[in-house]
This record gives sequence, structure tokens and C-alpha cells, in this order.
Amino acid sequence: MPTSPETTSQTFAHPLAPESRHAGTTRILHWIIAALVLATWPLGYVIKFVKSDVSLDFYLLHESFGFLLLWLMLVRVGNKLLAHKPAEEGPALERMAAATVHGLLYLFLIIMPVSGFLATNAHGFPLSWFGVIPVWSPIGKSPDIAGTLSAIHSWSAWVLLVLFALHIGAVVFHHVLRRDPTLYKIL
Repeated sequence: MPTSPETTSQTFAHPLAPESRHAGTTRILHWIIAALVLATWPLGYVIKFVKSDVSLDFYLLHESFGFLLLWLMLVRVGNKLLAHKPAEEGPALERMAAATVHGLLYLFLIIMPVSGFLATNAHGFPLSWFGVIPVWSPIGKSPDIAGTLSAIHSWSAWVLLVLFALHIGAVVFHHVLRRDPTLYKIL
């Protein structure tokens, strides 16, 4: 059965009107950052389990992705202040919970790479971004604070994992149980 251009465009149209979705920059940054977190977190976790002859490669990737993540999060904060946001929907308690989890995700997605970058420097290992670009160390080797910065980085990773689980749980709740268009706002 032949289809007209109108039918074809409606078939592939997004289920939400553009004003009901996040801005394109927000959506792109969201998914790039999500991909980086899903690559960086496991890399950092498995470093202690890999052979010593490849552990430096794992560190290099983990630190380089983390540093990129930091800069993208700073761009995302600016984007959040300027970009179009769809209208908030749902009960006040859900909106407050969502705002809290999102705010904490933003906070820990900045604390974690900053603390990791500073910890690495404090342990005496300045960052060479992807092995190509040397990054200036703001603190240099500082063994007296290296352990504290490493602890902040490690705890931040676990807090971030819990926040990520809450975020995914909310996605499942809205998309699978409620069957509302919340997920489509960020696609």
C-alpha cells in the first residue's frame, strides 16, 4: 500500500512536540555524559584487578575520560541555565525528588572528576590527557592530602552509582509503569 509523504513523516515523527522536549544541546550532552560515565566508572573500578603491565593504560583512559566528563559537566551546567526546558509535570513530591536527584547527579559528576584529578596530582602523577596533552597540576605532589582526595573520589563514585540507580529507577517507573512521555523528553 503506497504511503503519502504526510503519512511517512507522521510515522517517523517524534511522539512529543518540540516544545515538550529538552533542547537539542541538553539531549546531546545528556547522552554523551551518560556514555562517558558508563565507560569511566567501570574502568576506575576494575583498575585494581588488572595486571600491572596494563594498569597504567586503564588509569590513562579513566583519568582522561573523567577530565573530559568534568568539562562537559561544566558546559552542561551553563546549558541548563540557558536552554529550553519542558514544563514540569506530575505531583509536587515527584518533581522535588527529581530535582533533588538531578541536582545531586550534577554535583557529584563535578565532585568526582575534580577529586580524582586532584588526587592523582597529589599522589605525584600529573595528568597527560589521553597521553597527548599535559594538564597543569594546580596542587602538585601533596602526599598529606592525597589520601583524603582519593577517599572523596571513591565515596563519590558509590554515591554516583546510587544516584544513577535512582535515576534509572525513575525512568523505568515513568516509561514502563506509568507509560507517560517523560523518557521522550530527553530522546
